[in-house]
Amino acid sequence: MNDRENRSVGEVQIADEVVGSIAALAAMEIEGVANLAGGFTREIAGRFGVKNPGKGVKVDVAGTSVFLDMSLQLYYGYSIPKVSKAVQERAVTAVENMTGLKVEEVNVKVTGIVNEENQ
Repeated sequence: MNDRENRSVGEVQIADEVVGSIAALAAMEIEGVANLAGGFTREIAGRFGVKNPGKGVKVDVAGTSVFLDMSLQLYYGYSIPKVSKAVQERAVTAVENMTGLKVEEVNVKVTGIVNEENQ
């Protein structure tokens, strides 16, 4: 590499809301997740122009470390431990790959169960 490639040209800042949106979208990719607290559903996730897809995700950034608290509802019949673990893993992967930040913790709170037939 030459000096130009190693040179810093400025600072990059990532808003907490962006990190929350990435985690929320990642969670919605997991089978068994009905929605995030605040009504962020699969239908909304598929649309453009969503105002706050990170609703239901609390983000704390300390330096380059990220701590996430996610509140979600699952469809009836899915294993809460398995779906929660998949959400945690997917959120870590998505946030770290897209932001370069290190996710230290993803806490999942299941706030309800939804009957898939009534969706």
